[in-house]
Amino acid sequence: MDKQITFGVLTVSDSCYKGIKQDLAGPALCQEIDNKFPTSKVLFQEIVPDEQKQIEHTLLSWCLQELNVIITTGGTGCSPRDVTPEATKAILEKEVPGIAQVMLSNSLAITPKAMLSRSACGIRNKTLIINLPGSTKGARECFSFISSSIPHAVALINDDVISVTTEHILIQGECSEPSKVSTNAPINRDRRSPYPLKEVDEALEIILQECSPTAEIEQIRIENALHRVLAEDIYSKDPLPPFRASIKDGYAVRAKAGSGIRIVRASVAAGDQPNSLPLNYDEAVRISTGAPLPDGADAVVQVEDTELAAVTPDGNEELKINLLVEPVLGQDIREVGTDIPVNSKVLSKKDVLSASHIGVLATVGYTKVKVFRQNSIGILSTGNELRSHHDTLGPGQIRDSNKLTLINLLRQYNYNASDCGVAKDEPTSLKNALCKALSANDIVITTGGVSMGEFDLIKKVLVSDFGALIHFGRVNMKPGKPTTFATLHFRNKRKLVFGLPGNPVSACVTSLLFVIPCLKFLERRNKYKFPVVQSFLTTEPPKSDGRPSYLRAEVKFSNGSFSATTTGNQMSSRINSLVGANGLVLVPGNYKQYSQYETFHTILIGDLID
Repeated sequence: MDKQITFGVLTVSDSCYKGIKQDLAGPALCQEIDNKFPTSKVLFQEIVPDEQKQIEHTLLSWCLQELNVIITTGGTGCSPRDVTPEATKAILEKEVPGIAQVMLSNSLAITPKAMLSRSACGIRNKTLIINLPGSTKGARECFSFISSSIPHAVALINDDVISVTTEHILIQGECSEPSKVSTNAPINRDRRSPYPLKEVDEALEIILQECSPTAEIEQIRIENALHRVLAEDIYSKDPLPPFRASIKDGYAVRAKAGSGIRIVRASVAAGDQPNSLPLNYDEAVRISTGAPLPDGADAVVQVEDTELAAVTPDGNEELKINLLVEPVLGQDIREVGTDIPVNSKVLSKKDVLSASHIGVLATVGYTKVKVFRQNSIGILSTGNELRSHHDTLGPGQIRDSNKLTLINLLRQYNYNASDCGVAKDEPTSLKNALCKALSANDIVITTGGVSMGEFDLIKKVLVSDFGALIHFGRVNMKPGKPTTFATLHFRNKRKLVFGLPGNPVSACVTSLLFVIPCLKFLERRNKYKFPVVQSFLTTEPPKSDGRPSYLRAEVKFSNGSFSATTTGNQMSSRINSLVGANGLVLVPGNYKQYSQYETFHTILIGDLID
């Protein structure tokens, strides 16, 4: 459907409206709309509190603007302040309950908590209104469940028969067709991989060559900008300090009068207005650190270099002081703009924002800042044997730990990823799951299904059903040999796909070595490398099979050198080997004999703890 669809995105949240929390769901939905409907536009985006009348007013106002679709996020739960469905129903002319039912049924397959969602959906004038949950993950997932039907619904509401037919054909042809992959009899499967073995450095270089750093920019509040990458140079709006200020607690004086007795005329504290009455040579003003200097003062004598000379008749206040040292012109004074001159460049585009960066932003008067948009990431597990960690296991079943592990691993490096569920080891099931994941994300990470087994179908489905280009399908490393990287175009958008092994340790190690550097590079950083040190192994490493091994280890620094102790059995299925590991010790594939004096390249992936 080529016809442009116009959207409004309304975030309903007391905390976001007050600025206590950053609105993540609203911008995420705007990005999802842009991804799925490249020719369409988000004309309105706003945040309102959980007040029914204010929600109703905004919805009615937007409907009068003849928007095609209004998406709300937030206020659909069961707390006393959750009133978005009530506000929506109050202004609807027709309800469309099927949209809410689709979201609910799909959400229940992910989490039983979805039963508590109370979405309302319907039509006002010619505007389709859809309530989504308030969490970024929930909003994205629910939007992905119903997005393919939005053009069809808009066409129906506007009585556009041609668009309805065209869109129906497009959707059916793209993701509802069975997979083109056939599962051959085991006797006909490949016995040798057609993909040449790549070295780790070579594989990473291939990934980075296929990465195009994002040029998309978003504006966010500085309170939520930690670890983001600046998309603009920052200039000071005012000088710092904006007035002549005292560096110490003491007395503002005129230096030319020298040491000796001064009459204490007044006192001034930080935050007081500057005293415009010129200071005489025989006077002093008691002053606090950071307070503005009175006119005529050109030195500050610290309180330690004075003594009390006289007090007022009531004995409560200083009358005179004695300066014990000769004041020096400019002594202990911060002149205007000493720290930051006005209009000076204080931060640079592509800076990664740390706590101190944000302090500078606050200092120079910024409340919002432009940053490069982070790519949306989806994680899909594959395997007939996988069940949710909530489920009771049956015979031959295991819990899906990969997805939660990787979601939280990425979060440690300041990236959010969405849960794309579990796909069966069957071509059409896998194709459908990848369709949904690619619809909602720029980057899809799969775990499992990339080795040489009868049901390892990831590469075949990517190539046959999505026209993907497999850049590599094997890496010379242990763990992680079957690691796969592919690119493809889906709905006119370029996508990256990481096919990681199903063993938990393999998935984590390859995420650290390949996915994290890719995400850093895409966010307009230079090539990212973890810190590498040389460490002594405290125990003999496991026997090598000829591949370089990445041993999980606890690394310590003592007496000027690093030592590493492996975290027990190093089998790639043993996720416990990652617990407590703050380093990956690289043992070469040609390693022969252990020596306690030999050092190994060690990648630091966590903090050093004594």
